[in-house]
Amino acid sequence: MTMPWLTVLWLLPAVASLVVLVMPASRAENAKHVALGASLLTVVWAVIVATQFSAGDGRFQLIEDVSWIPAFGARYSLALDGIGLVLILLTVVLTPILLLAGWRDVTPGSGSPRRVHIYLALMLAVEAMVLMSFVATDVLLFYIFFEAMLVPMYFLIGGFGPADEKVRARAAVKFLLYNLFGGLIMLAAVIGVYVVSARSNLGSDGGGTFSFIDLSAAAATGGLDASPAALNILFLGFLFAFAVKAPLWPLHTWLPDAAVSTTPAAAVMMMAVMDKVGTFAMLRFCVGLFPEASATFAPWISALAVVSIVYGAVCAIGQRDVMRLIAYTSISHFGFIVLGVFALTSQGQSGSALYMVNHGLSTAALFLIAGFLVSQRGSALIADYGGVQKIAPILAGTFLVAGLATLSLPGLAPFVSEFLVIIGTFVRYPVAAIIASIALVLSAVYILWTYQRMMGGPVRKSATVDQSEPQIRDLSLRQKVVVAPLIVGLLVLGFFPGLALDYINPAVEQSAERALCGHVVYEGAYQPLNGVTMTRAYDTSVELDCTWEAR
Repeated sequence: MTMPWLTVLWLLPAVASLVVLVMPASRAENAKHVALGASLLTVVWAVIVATQFSAGDGRFQLIEDVSWIPAFGARYSLALDGIGLVLILLTVVLTPILLLAGWRDVTPGSGSPRRVHIYLALMLAVEAMVLMSFVATDVLLFYIFFEAMLVPMYFLIGGFGPADEKVRARAAVKFLLYNLFGGLIMLAAVIGVYVVSARSNLGSDGGGTFSFIDLSAAAATGGLDASPAALNILFLGFLFAFAVKAPLWPLHTWLPDAAVSTTPAAAVMMMAVMDKVGTFAMLRFCVGLFPEASATFAPWISALAVVSIVYGAVCAIGQRDVMRLIAYTSISHFGFIVLGVFALTSQGQSGSALYMVNHGLSTAALFLIAGFLVSQRGSALIADYGGVQKIAPILAGTFLVAGLATLSLPGLAPFVSEFLVIIGTFVRYPVAAIIASIALVLSAVYILWTYQRMMGGPVRKSATVDQSEPQIRDLSLRQKVVVAPLIVGLLVLGFFPGLALDYINPAVEQSAERALCGHVVYEGAYQPLNGVTMTRAYDTSVELDCTWEAR
């Protein structure tokens, strides 16, 4: 019997979530240790899974495929490629870091002695659903978890955090309404895809199917029985839901409110982990299922991505709240990720996938360090700080490194991914690439100006907080343990990006061949779908060789 590597991967945090939830209310500290231990066990299992993965092979690996709902061709189908693997590693590494970062953020009280248990269970539930989203190759299965993760995140935003209860409630409802609306649009598109697959007799019984592998193979060879206009509509249905989740301008407005309303750890789980499902899905499902529509709409989506880049940076400059400032920087960075995806070049898409990882590390570091500082003074206003580097040099130093990573300083991880995105975009959309490059200056403005105001100058007393406030302290041992792996990750991937790109590049190339050359990978073998040489390739920087011998 083959080991169900991927099933165990997502079940570990899912089961741990239930275990933590049923633990006695008086055992809050024990619940923390159980949650942290389970998250570390998931890290170990993910590393073992990575050792089972062949880095140079871009095909789907570790495939699990069993019948789920035979009535309409739905299957419990999981598989892993290099892009999914690096995002899984990001997710499992960040989760214990976030649990440790929020160790003291939630305490029993406020009418519920089980607050700690609920918080931990919700964090683990989000992790489990995100992991499933990265490995699901059945479109319906992916959709279910894509939507289900909204529930625990809704309660994390509305039930926990420093903001007023009414503010949290508004932010949580706004988050849920935006994403549910996007999900409903996607559901209609999922149903449409099934109808098209049934008309095309793609199912094993001659009916419909939700199999991404079968659908993408048919899409690549023109085997979907649908007009280009119908496929364009279905593409837009998927894209809308992913653009809300990502988020892409102008569907972004829920993010800043949600990020500043909940705890810093939960906000990072949302921005650095959960939102990556949106950009990952653009790369896998939008491009994979609708290659022609992706090429048709790529110029318009790239234009929206450039607007997101500039808009997020400009809004960040104007913020007085440091947590909201960082939230707006994420909108700008997600613009770069989307730009790379729809550049439809190998460099752009590799850079985009790497950017997802690097953004997760840099945003986690910056947001958590700012959160540690804000939790001491009780204010997120930039004007309430000054001279922090004199009294908390390690905090200030790590904030600077994380900030420099956010502005893509050479030598730190985001530089390589941003450079790849810009180079890959320039081949097809030089104007968009130039504007995105100029926007980098804006990131230097908001990061360096924020550092100067908060960390430099004389030590400043808060004007809005009681003067009996405690003195700002440097990072504690627990906080250093939280920050250290993030800073190390930014440095290591900055100098050795090949550690991730060795997995990403083959997957991007294989995805291009699958989508643009009429070939599909199934159970470890290339299976040509027809006997002709496919020459269409939207990547103008790489001429794909689409001739394969039958095997």
